[in-house]
Amino acid sequence: MQLIYAPTSPFSRKVRVLASETGMLPRLQLIETAVLPVTLNERVNTLNPLGKIPVLMLDGGEVLYDSRVICEYLDSLHDRPKLFPVEPTRRWKTLRLAALADGVMEAAVITRYERAARPVERQWDDWIDGQLGKVRRALRALNDDSEALRGQLDIAQIGIACALGYLDFRFPELNWRNEFPALVTFQEALLQRESMQLSKPV
Repeated sequence: MQLIYAPTSPFSRKVRVLASETGMLPRLQLIETAVLPVTLNERVNTLNPLGKIPVLMLDGGEVLYDSRVICEYLDSLHDRPKLFPVEPTRRWKTLRLAALADGVMEAAVITRYERAARPVERQWDDWIDGQLGKVRRALRALNDDSEALRGQLDIAQIGIACALGYLDFRFPELNWRNEFPALVTFQEALLQRESMQLSKPV
């Protein structure tokens, strides 16, 4: 299988971490690319009409996207403990928390695009503040949910760790570690995992 990804993308990192944790990483051929909202990537656009990464090309030629679909597919292929819970009560809470982590990534990525790809004179500060407000509200909710930050590793914890890693990488000025001590403890533990170390953006 071929995984088309960008090493700085938190969504791509989420897939790579899950693949590593499930033993699926050796089955993936990693193909690095870049995607920007103002620069067409014809190969990615052909595979995913939304022009987003990551994209997984299966051996039979079928294509999967987005990161959550890819992660759940890979999680279905191994015999280790599942990272997408099956038991209904735990499953729905985990998926909700995973969606919250994805929302943090999405708000942060589009804010990064606003700052890096749009000319300074055309950037909209109120819009940026609105996106970063989403990030802070989500982090506060995650920080206050002690159950989400402990227990068996799952897709929500992977998503949270990748979202926090992206904030560290692209938004150090947010100083989220000063506000959310439970997330700091959680992140420091997750960063010790080989899967997180191997996928660290540089």
